Amino acid sequence: MKKWKHLLKAVMAAGVIAMTAVQICAAAEGTAQAAASDVTPVSISTNEIAGWPAGPEITSETGVLMDADSGTLLYSKGGDEIRYPASITKIMTLLLAVENCSLKEDVVFTETGTRDISWDSGNIGMQVGEVMSMRACLYALVIRSANEVAAQIAEHVGGTEQHFVDMMNERAAQIGCTNTHFVNASGLPDPDHYSTAHDMALIMREGLKNKKFRRIIGATDYTIKPTNMNSESRVLHTHHPMLAPESSYHYDGCIGGKTGYTSEAGNTLVTAAEKNGTTYITVTMKAADLAVASTDSTALFNYGYQNFTKAQVNGGEVSVPNGVTVDNLTVQENSQNGNTVDDYYYNDYLLGSVEVPEATPTPEPAADALSDTSGGNTDQNEKSDTVGEEKTSAGMPELRKILLIIGAAMLLLIIILSIALAKKEKKILWLSLHIMWIYANRYNRNTEKAKEKRKIKWEKSKLQNVVELRD
Repeated sequence: MKKWKHLLKAVMAAGVIAMTAVQICAAAEGTAQAAASDVTPVSISTNEIAGWPAGPEITSETGVLMDADSGTLLYSKGGDEIRYPASITKIMTLLLAVENCSLKEDVVFTETGTRDISWDSGNIGMQVGEVMSMRACLYALVIRSANEVAAQIAEHVGGTEQHFVDMMNERAAQIGCTNTHFVNASGLPDPDHYSTAHDMALIMREGLKNKKFRRIIGATDYTIKPTNMNSESRVLHTHHPMLAPESSYHYDGCIGGKTGYTSEAGNTLVTAAEKNGTTYITVTMKAADLAVASTDSTALFNYGYQNFTKAQVNGGEVSVPNGVTVDNLTVQENSQNGNTVDDYYYNDYLLGSVEVPEATPTPEPAADALSDTSGGNTDQNEKSDTVGEEKTSAGMPELRKILLIIGAAMLLLIIILSIALAKKEKKILWLSLHIMWIYANRYNRNTEKAKEKRKIKWEKSKLQNVVELRD
């Protein structure tokens, strides 16, 4: 009997364990389904454009390929879907820093910067009171993704962190970002800190227009010299797989970019590449790991360079699918800031906007301009001619001639007086004075004749203009 009781207890215990296991599995399955339902599958919107080359299937939740020259999206998978950016936020921090301060400025670290140092976040171990140049700060910001440096840059440039954050959001709006809001300069997690793949591409595009930005974002290595509180150099090397020469994910033509990661954001990646004079920007957000983000970005670059070319239009150029010509495009003229702008469309998809250059007016021949001159301009021309008549045949101004004559006469007079005094001859003195009088009188007569000739010429010119106007 006891054996049966023990057997019954064992069976019941096994049943309880089995039921518990079933419940745990069911709960896990339900949780997984719920998590999956929170992520809406994102389609490739550019594949819906008629006649557009089919884009690659990337595994990152969202991603874009942008033509850096025109700002046109050649590929978009959820390009306007909001995601956490993580450390690619630092692209905006870099842009504001190079736009608002000198690289030679000294940055003094305070509690603001050093408080963001932790073992699980990017940093270079700065201390309160430590001084480092802005140049070194920016390389540390990009290459090492140092969060304490980002916070200190914000305080240095903006006066306060909050003011710098306000500057970030204002600048993002100026660039054209519509779904971006920053709350810090580093990208550390915050529910109200978000962006999109499209907006981050716009920020990167704006940055590439700045030479300082371009140089720093494309650096693979940098050595920070010893500071007032650190006797050792800090050697930095890029973590961007597509930029690092030794990486198996290195992309030929890569000119820079920024990585990012938090558990909430996943892996984010911004990359720029240039080949054959064409610059593209890729952004991938919420990838499973950095390798996936790099693979997706490579696929997008290859897609762009293999399927698109530049078409010359009035005032510039736009990217078009291979085989498409200007004749296949439609143009819509509009005005922006007082300038005429042509918008180019392919099957109702905007490829880019180009400012139309103003036509250069053809200058009129000088002879025609003189013959068509009105009365007011005629007076001005006559004055100019008069000024020309007041020069000698050799081009010497009248005033200079008079001064030379007076000088020569005075010199001659001095010589004669000296001779007269030496010989005590009054006749010589009288004769010299008489000669000077004759010479001066003759010059006055010549001057009066010249004035009379100019007056007659001016009267004839005036009469001729009147006749022409009557005709």
